[in-house]
Amino acid sequence: MSINIAGKKIGLDQPTFIIAELSANHNQQLDVALATVKAAKEAGADAIKLQTYTADTLTLDCDSDHFKVNHGTLWDGETLYSLYQKAFTPWEWHQEIMDYAKQLGLICFSSPFDPTAVDFLADLDVPAYKIASAEITDIPLIDYVARQHKPIIISTGIARLADIELAVETCRKAGNNEIIILKCTSAYPTPLDEVDLNTIPNIRSTFGCEVGLSDHTLGTTVVAAAVALGARVVEKHFILDKTLGGPDADFSLDPQEFTTLVTTIRDTEKALGTVNYALSPKLTKLRQFSRSLFITQDVADGSVISLDNVRSVRPGFGLHPKYLEQLLGKKFRGSHAKGTPLSWEHIADAE
Repeated sequence: MSINIAGKKIGLDQPTFIIAELSANHNQQLDVALATVKAAKEAGADAIKLQTYTADTLTLDCDSDHFKVNHGTLWDGETLYSLYQKAFTPWEWHQEIMDYAKQLGLICFSSPFDPTAVDFLADLDVPAYKIASAEITDIPLIDYVARQHKPIIISTGIARLADIELAVETCRKAGNNEIIILKCTSAYPTPLDEVDLNTIPNIRSTFGCEVGLSDHTLGTTVVAAAVALGARVVEKHFILDKTLGGPDADFSLDPQEFTTLVTTIRDTEKALGTVNYALSPKLTKLRQFSRSLFITQDVADGSVISLDNVRSVRPGFGLHPKYLEQLLGKKFRGSHAKGTPLSWEHIADAE
């Protein structure tokens, strides 16, 4: 059963749902945010995703070591508070961004980071909610989001298996089975040997949920492979212009790169196709170049069929090569020239 987000169905038999993550790539400028929404639509995204928090709803204004980034990231040396002050999307922008996205035919939703953000987004009637990677342990938040009875997308960037199990159980206890789990590695950018895409089909079989990829690698190779493995949601950070800078610029795709991403995904879907053993008319015609049984020398009526006068060769106008063994020792009916495709009417004692 597929999940529906604002009219877009998500499931194995549906096109991949492609999300452009705005994140902090507006540089605290509303006109840049709106231009980014338009560029995402033009690049082929199905949705644009926001993040709904303030520095105060996400952390404490504290400069002790506990609140400093020091994990080998792009943001080392910052306090969490100062980072989030620069990265947050002003709440007063949300309505205008969402209205503009809707006008363009682009789905818009967000990641809430506390209950006040959930309430705010509920008032805006968002069609879905995203749980960010670091919030997968915030079970009260997940429970509150699940009780909005909208599709819930859960990213697994820092999750252990037990965290995913508890998050899914929490959603289902709240009566929400519209769960999409995104394979994610919270490294910015993510090295290829840390992606572990084979987890994608395992997530689907283990949890019985739709599955996708929140990708922080550079380029589009990983996304194509993820779609081939069954990812039906793909999320990538999107930026209008990398020269804008900002916390996420280095691992975001610009419009040209995102267009390439979308093309790669759609081409991958075409190549995957369906389970199909039937031949198209074109391929059926090409079967004439397969092997079949031909008479390899002039033969007289009544002569014995042997490996000297019948062989399996190209093209495919004669009998199937599987009949060769049973025909050996039988006799020809009539005389035939070299290069004649063998048929049953040429066999004197054919049953």
